[in-house]
Amino acid sequence: MTRRRWLAGIVCALGIAATIQADARRIVSIIPATTEMLFAMGAGDRLVAVGSYDRFPPEVERLPRVGALLDPDVERIISLRPDLVVLYETQSELRTQLERARIPYFAYAHKGLSDITETMRRLGARVGVDAQASALASSIERRLADIRAKIAGRPRPKTLLVFGRERGSLRNIDASGGDGFLHDMLEAAGGDDVLRDVHRQSVMMTTEMVLARAPEVIVELRYAHDDRDASDAAAWNALPSVPAVRAHRVIELSGPELVVPGPRVGEATERLSRALHPEVWGR
Repeated sequence: MTRRRWLAGIVCALGIAATIQADARRIVSIIPATTEMLFAMGAGDRLVAVGSYDRFPPEVERLPRVGALLDPDVERIISLRPDLVVLYETQSELRTQLERARIPYFAYAHKGLSDITETMRRLGARVGVDAQASALASSIERRLADIRAKIAGRPRPKTLLVFGRERGSLRNIDASGGDGFLHDMLEAAGGDDVLRDVHRQSVMMTTEMVLARAPEVIVELRYAHDDRDASDAAAWNALPSVPAVRAHRVIELSGPELVVPGPRVGEATERLSRALHPEVWGR
C-alpha cells in the first residue's frame, strides 16, 4: 500500500473527506464544469457517472446520470463504488452521506473567473494529472490575457449581461451582478458591467431597473437546447429609450459554453469580446 493510500484510509476512517489520495480511477462528477475539466485534462475515461445537466463533451451521453445540485441520487452514486465524487460545496447532506460511506469527495465552489483555472489545477492534482491540468489552466490564462491586451485602451460600453427572462416578454429578467465568473468574463471582454456595484452573482431586474441603468449594450446568453433557434430580441423594443435598444445593440449569443465555468471559458470570453468590440476583432 502506498503512503498516499494509507493516509487516505486514515482520513476516511476519521469520517473526513479524503483530499490526499491521488490517481482516482472511478470518478463521479455531478457538475458540468468539472466534468468538462476532467475530459479536457485527459481524465475523462475515469468517469463512471455524471450529473443530470452534463452535455459536453459528447462522450458524456454514454454515462449514467446521478442527479445534480438539488437531487443527487445518493444510492446510485454509492452503488457505483467511486473512489472520488466531485460535488458542490453547498451539498452538505451529500457530503455527510459520502463520509459515512467512506467515499472521498472533491468540493467545488462557484466563484470568479480566476477560480476556474485554480479549480482545474486542484482537481488535476487530486486525480493525479497535475501536468495536464496545469498546462490546460495556463493555456486558458494566456488566452484571457490576449483578449484583455487586444481591447486595452478601447472605450468600454456600459453593458447589461442577461442570462434569463420569460420568452417574448421582459418579465423575470435574470442578469449578471457584480460578482462571479460571468461578471469577470464581461469585464475581461471589454465591457463595463452596469450592475458592477451590486455584489451578487445574479440580479432579478425589472424594466424600471433597466431604464435606470441605461445600458449601451444588452447581451443575452441563450444556452438551453430549446432556446437557440428563434430570436427573441424584439421584446426589448418595448424599452425604446434604453440606449442599447435605440442603437440596435441588443446582442444574442448562443451556446452552453457561455454559462459553464469550465475549460471553454476562454472561447466564451472571446465570443463576448467580439460582440462588444467588432471594430477590433472584425466581423
